[in-house]
Amino acid sequence: MSEPRIAFLGAGQMATALARGFIDANVTRPENIIASDAYEPQLPRFQKDTGGSTKTTKSNLEAVENSDVVILSVKPQVMSTLLKEIKDAVASSPHLIISIAAGITIDTITKQLGSDTRVVRVMPNTPCLVGKTAAAFSLGGKATPEDGKLVAHLLSSVGLGTEVPERLLDAVTGLSGSGPAYVYQFIEALSDGGVAAGLPRDVAAKLAAQTVLGAAQMVVQTGEHPGVLKDKVASPGGTTIAGIHALENGRLRATVMNAVLAATERSKELAKSE
Repeated sequence: MSEPRIAFLGAGQMATALARGFIDANVTRPENIIASDAYEPQLPRFQKDTGGSTKTTKSNLEAVENSDVVILSVKPQVMSTLLKEIKDAVASSPHLIISIAAGITIDTITKQLGSDTRVVRVMPNTPCLVGKTAAAFSLGGKATPEDGKLVAHLLSSVGLGTEVPERLLDAVTGLSGSGPAYVYQFIEALSDGGVAAGLPRDVAAKLAAQTVLGAAQMVVQTGEHPGVLKDKVASPGGTTIAGIHALENGRLRATVMNAVLAATERSKELAKSE
């Protein structure tokens, strides 16, 4: 599928960011992308933010019928209604179904669309909006290795995509799905520390954000363990090791680990109540 025809059922921010990423990375042409949404004002915004050449429609069925890949990007609470609506259109011709709806299992989707449906479940995160997502995906039983390659290719256009068993998607939710919020809190705290030490607020905020960005890029580009990189900054008896000692006294690492575990457990609870 060199230039897949892609339908987004739901034209919100995440769908818009994905579509823009696909276009910018030349995954497919804008004319091959169509979006549908029950909330009509979303559609001109989607089209404008994706360059003006994508297609939009109020009809989910029209979107499905004019696509090879269907991305389910609606709220989880309306998923059941949507699946009932598109069931016959999906059954009439082979489609790859990609769901980015949190908590909706592959089994839930195949029970409504049919057991032979090719389904891939994706857990992206909000940095998708700036082309820096950290996403994981799981293949349903009928999805092919080629489907997996296509999804990995699509996600690589907006950041990172890695395959995991579906049972681990709750852990992905706890780590990378919720993780941006933890990082925002850390940036805010780092900035507050700078203000407490005498820096102007705007200067502290810029330095804090760029410090986190640069440190993350060092981990990605060097491939070195974060602990090794930390040790390279912390010279004996210096300022950094004094700061690290304070973080250890505050149980930073244990607290962050507990946050990931708490979010993971909450994701499991929500999945059970779907």
